[in-house]
Amino acid sequence: MSELVEAGRSIVRRALERLGRGWSKMQERRPLSYDLLESDDAYLVVFDAPGVRGEDLNVTFLDHTVEVQLDRFRDFYDGYEMLFPGRGVSLSGSAELPPDANVTPRGANATLTRNGTLQVEIPKKDDGRDVEVVEEDDEADFDAADDA
Repeated sequence: MSELVEAGRSIVRRALERLGRGWSKMQERRPLSYDLLESDDAYLVVFDAPGVRGEDLNVTFLDHTVEVQLDRFRDFYDGYEMLFPGRGVSLSGSAELPPDANVTPRGANATLTRNGTLQVEIPKKDDGRDVEVVEEDDEADFDAADDA
C-alpha cells in the first residue's frame, strides 16, 4: 500500500513541477508592469522588479524607449524541495516615452528599491551624467533609527 501512496505523491510532484514551469515561462513572456510619470524636469518609469539585485539587471534607453532586462534567481531553502517553480527568472519590459519628449539618456539614473521596484528617471535636459544603477542601502535605515 505504501508503494501506491508514494507513486501517487510522485505523480502529483511531477504534475506540479510541470505546471509551475509552464506558469514560469508564461510569466517570462509577459512584459514587466510599469507606471510612466512626468514632472516639469523629468520622466519617471517605475517597473515591478521583485527579487532582483542591481548586478542582475540591464537598463537601456533607445529611441524614446526604456528597456529593462532582469534575471533573478531562486533561493534554496535548507530542508525544502521545490514543488512548484512558478516565478519567472528572466523578465523584461519596455516603456515608450511620448514622441514629443525632449530627453537624452545622459543624466538618467535608475534606482532599485528594497520594496521590489526599479525607478528609472530620465531628465528633460542634459546635465552630462551617465546612466547609473543604484541599490537602496538597508544600513542607512538602521543608522537613522539608532540616531533617533
